[in-house]
Amino acid sequence: MNLLVERFLLHLKAQRNFARNTIKAYQFDLGEFLSYAAANKAAAPAALDRLLMRGYISAINEHKVSRNTLLRKISAVRSFIRYLLETGQLETDPFDLITIPKKEKRLPRFLTEGEVGRLQDHNSPEQVNAREKNYYFAARDYALFELVYSSGLRRSEAAGLNIGDLDLFSGFARVMGKGSRERLVPVGDKALTAIRAYLETRPKPLAHGHPLFLNHKDGRLSGAGIALIFKKMAKRARFARPMNPHSVRHSFATHMLDHGCDLKSVQEILGHKNLQTTEIYTHVSLERLKEVYDKAHPRSKK
Repeated sequence: MNLLVERFLLHLKAQRNFARNTIKAYQFDLGEFLSYAAANKAAAPAALDRLLMRGYISAINEHKVSRNTLLRKISAVRSFIRYLLETGQLETDPFDLITIPKKEKRLPRFLTEGEVGRLQDHNSPEQVNAREKNYYFAARDYALFELVYSSGLRRSEAAGLNIGDLDLFSGFARVMGKGSRERLVPVGDKALTAIRAYLETRPKPLAHGHPLFLNHKDGRLSGAGIALIFKKMAKRARFARPMNPHSVRHSFATHMLDHGCDLKSVQEILGHKNLQTTEIYTHVSLERLKEVYDKAHPRSKK
């Protein structure tokens, strides 16, 4: 079945335009599934029955993974099964009559507006250069944070930006999101100012095709590199809890809704395919509203 999995992954890339990281995750999860199937003498599609699927789900649960990890692994296998059904490799769906656990609804972690201000104060190039005289990337890190907070970018989207993707005059960036879906996002004045200051530190000339954010080897800054930068920024601001690019993206969405932005606009800026994905931020805003109410109202339980 290895060859079928390879064809399936190629189908995801060529026909369904899946992102590279998503395909890598599918490849890993399906590799685990094939190992389990082989150990249970299921070497052909016809051997993929309901009993095998139930056993596989139980085997995953034995490792005490989170529910979301369990659902991700099941989703990869179900997508592969659907592909086998569509291509005539399999006649019946082995997942029929199997109850799949529901996804955990976790409210996203986000920063308060005060915490964002604290991060900006402690990580401004002036502050960092005064304390860390040999740190060359203060302007880059600050511009990166301002851009992610200003436009709600994923770390992979920020890493993938080229200089030519940013229009410093109109205040828009062209972003390549999940599934290679391109979108335009607004960039705030404070982020534009920080990016201009950062570009002044870059060697000239600056070509449109050059990466916007560089690493210490003058190559493209990776998503993992961005995560490390944000971790360092949180440390400078003496944050007790972890902070990463995704929590800054969550903060952008939450603060936009708090200040009256409509849900549809937030969805478009974030690049969410479904409005349902964006609706979780309304729950965050409502939770905060209830918290403020409980503290302020004289008849509140608190």
